Amino acid sequence: MQHSSYILTHLMILLFMLSNEAIATYFNNSLEAKALLATNWWREVNASDDHCSWEGIICNEAGSVTEILLLNHYLGLGDRPHLGSLDFSSFSNLVSLSIEHCGLEGSIPEQIGLLSNLTELSFWGNRLIGNLSVSLTNLTRLEYLDLGFNHLSGKLPDSFTNLIRLKYLDLSHNHFRGELPISFANLTRLEHLDLAINQFSGNLPNLFTNLVHLEYVHLDMNQFRGKLPDSFTNLTRLRLLSFSRNNLSGELPVSFTNLIRLENLYLSGNNFSGKLPVWLTNLTRLKELALSNNNFSGDLPATLSNLISLEYLSLSGNNFSGNLPAPLANLTHLVSLYLSENQFTGPIPPSYGSMVNITVLDLSTNQLSSSIPKEIINLKSLETLNLGRNSISGPISPDIANSMNLQQLDLSHNSLAGPVHGNLSRLSYLEVSSNQLSGNLSFQNPCSLQHLDLSMNHMTGAITSLVVCHHLQFLDLTSNNFVGKGLSKLMFPELKTLNQILNNNLTDVGPSGPSVQDGGVGLSCNALSGQSTCKEHMPRNKLVHYLAIFLPIIMVLCFLLLGYVCYINRKGTQKTIQPEIYRHGNVCSILNYDGTVAYEDFITATEDFDLKYCIGNGGYGSVYEAKLADGKIFALKKLHRFEAEQPNFDQSFKNEIQVLTNLRHKNIVKLYGFCLHNKCNFLVYEYMENGSLFCALSDGKLTIEVGWMKRVNIIKDVAFSLAYMHHDCSPPIVHRDISSNNILLNSEMEGFVADFGVAKLLDPDSSNQTVIVGTTGYIAPELAFNMIVTEKCEVYSFGVVTLEIIGGKHPGDLLSSLNNYSTTSHGTRLENILDKRLPYPADKSIEKNIIRVYNVALACILTDPKCRPTMREVCQELSC
Repeated sequence: MQHSSYILTHLMILLFMLSNEAIATYFNNSLEAKALLATNWWREVNASDDHCSWEGIICNEAGSVTEILLLNHYLGLGDRPHLGSLDFSSFSNLVSLSIEHCGLEGSIPEQIGLLSNLTELSFWGNRLIGNLSVSLTNLTRLEYLDLGFNHLSGKLPDSFTNLIRLKYLDLSHNHFRGELPISFANLTRLEHLDLAINQFSGNLPNLFTNLVHLEYVHLDMNQFRGKLPDSFTNLTRLRLLSFSRNNLSGELPVSFTNLIRLENLYLSGNNFSGKLPVWLTNLTRLKELALSNNNFSGDLPATLSNLISLEYLSLSGNNFSGNLPAPLANLTHLVSLYLSENQFTGPIPPSYGSMVNITVLDLSTNQLSSSIPKEIINLKSLETLNLGRNSISGPISPDIANSMNLQQLDLSHNSLAGPVHGNLSRLSYLEVSSNQLSGNLSFQNPCSLQHLDLSMNHMTGAITSLVVCHHLQFLDLTSNNFVGKGLSKLMFPELKTLNQILNNNLTDVGPSGPSVQDGGVGLSCNALSGQSTCKEHMPRNKLVHYLAIFLPIIMVLCFLLLGYVCYINRKGTQKTIQPEIYRHGNVCSILNYDGTVAYEDFITATEDFDLKYCIGNGGYGSVYEAKLADGKIFALKKLHRFEAEQPNFDQSFKNEIQVLTNLRHKNIVKLYGFCLHNKCNFLVYEYMENGSLFCALSDGKLTIEVGWMKRVNIIKDVAFSLAYMHHDCSPPIVHRDISSNNILLNSEMEGFVADFGVAKLLDPDSSNQTVIVGTTGYIAPELAFNMIVTEKCEVYSFGVVTLEIIGGKHPGDLLSSLNNYSTTSHGTRLENILDKRLPYPADKSIEKNIIRVYNVALACILTDPKCRPTMREVCQELSC
């Protein structure tokens, strides 16, 4: 009996304990649900009361949240999620927290340190700001930490030493600064370290000695200086090492010999010097080796052929000399070989024709001589061949026509002679300028050419065979002996730059007659990239005449049908909404709330895009002025239907939306919204009363209004917007078409950068090789040689625009002479270049500002991109 009473008592105690645990679990789960709902992140996508069934929520068997995983969950622009709104104290069992690419704003709250069980934490790809929360270092169980692609700043706390279990650490694409804390040496379990694209500085300490488990190290695009430490000796597991684009110097440490598993080594964009060490060839597992843009010198060791696994080799932009080593042909796995901008001499080894997997071969800007080996031409996998700026002679082999995969060919600035043999129509890029070529043109259909430069040769005959090349975007035929009629730009719907020389034989160049811009037929105002007020220069040719008659009729029918469909759809979905509240309210609200209403307003304001509202032409489509009923004026860039069907125009349209959606700067033209439809595509911009800078400088009346200080301020406006794009965006953004056509002026004569159709996000892990785009006269010279876009290319374009602003016109041939300016004569040169339509500044402070601007411009147009300043340095100088 006593025994039964004992058992009963213990059963009651056990039930009581279980009951308390159940009650505690219930309340804990309830707190978790309330915490999640309080953020308002899940309300719109989860209707269930059971939070464990919600998107991105994983619970254990007891119903407690163990994982929060939310990816690419964007809300409306007016309802950005804030990290501080999540009550972390409610998630005692949370093991994994990953909220990636969701537009998170605010700073990392100290409360995050309460998640003591957390092993994985990721806020990658958001908009977090502020310093790194010290409470993060309380998460002693953390194994995975990813805070990359945010706007975090400040120094790293020394308490990082507490994260002794950390295996993966990514702080890349932020604004962290200062030296790396010594406590990093205690992260002995670290396998992946990514601190790329920050502002870390100082010498690299010997903190790698104990990090023996490291496999991936990304420290590129920072400000580290000095020599590489010898602390890599123990890193025998290392597979990737990247220090590109820092300020490191000296010779490569011998300790690299121990990196026996290394597959990727990136050291480009530093100041390393000396000969290429022979021991480097012991790294037989290397697949990618990038040492470009350093100060290495001497002969290229033939022992490089020992790197039998090599697929990518870049040694461009150094001081290597001597002959190209023939044994490199033994690298049969090589896919890309970049040896440009060195001092190699002698012939191209025919043995390179045995690189059966090579797709890119860049030997440009050297001193190579002799002819092009037939074996190179016959490479079946070759896609890009760049031999420009050498001393190669002889004819162009007709075997090039048999290269089925060759897409880009640059043979410019050599001594090639004879005709251009064979059918080269399958190429997309052909650059053979500045040679001694002769003979007639012969292109066959289909023609894939997008870029064609035959300038500075001795070619003859008619150019009518170019009619089959419908995809041309760049065409330069200057300084030849062609005869017959010229080709109108209208024959090439994708053409952005047309340059044909006028001579006694070639006539009828374009529909608007010859233009003084670019020395031949320029773009003038009928092909502006961006908004323009030069209505009087718009061509009145037959095509426009026919479009003016038939296009509005077709468009009206389409709009009526589209409007009817939209009306029916909106009628069925709207319930208690009052349309008039939104119809003429703030246009941003209209577009965010109901695109159909905004669409109808713009159709009404432009009378179905009537030509009388057209104020210019962009790089694609036309620009219209739209004045809504409430008096607000906007600029609409409309993509015509025949352009929308062209992949390049459609991609430029979508690219501009993607880039401008994420840019926030007062001197970048605002994109208020867009309409994307298979029958009507247009962008809605902030209206610029004074049109493009090019037209303002060309118009005599506006020139007087744009006085010296206004010009200086416009230059500053452009400089700060470019610095923002280059240094404050992650990844950096380059516009790729900075010109006076793409700088717009508002009523206050403030400058705004516009037309982002060809803008590009720079990938730090890529060569950023690209097809050349932009406006002739503004393109950096190195871009034509290596087709690799960098921020320094844009610095050059900015320099040209700056000279154009203070000079009143494009500097043209002055660019080459200004590149060699001397400090003793720069005053005279300044007086010669200033716009003669304005009086020389009598005010000393104004004169001082112009001299400063002029000197900045001269630094920006230097031929060597390494010598040009960054846009951040430009802004610092202009702010003095």
